[in-house]
Amino acid sequence: MLQDEPKNEVVARSDAPREKKPNFFARIVLFIRQVFAELRKVVTPTRQELVKFTAVVLGFVLVMMAIVYGLDVLFVWIAQYVFGVPGA
Repeated sequence: MLQDEPKNEVVARSDAPREKKPNFFARIVLFIRQVFAELRKVVTPTRQELVKFTAVVLGFVLVMMAIVYGLDVLFVWIAQYVFGVPGA
């Protein structure tokens, strides 16, 4: 393993020979260090971006609901046509 100097990230060198697998607790510590390194890269969206993303998600959900509703109505109509309406 190699620690990147500017960002203190832990990365594997490609030209290094394969090292012995570290023990269980060392792998857990390495995983947690890498998680924190990734969390430092996260950027919080601005209010404008958050509103835009929310509108896109809600619009997509509405479109999908319309498609599912349309397919449901279509399948009910097909089932009634094929099997008939009981008692009619």
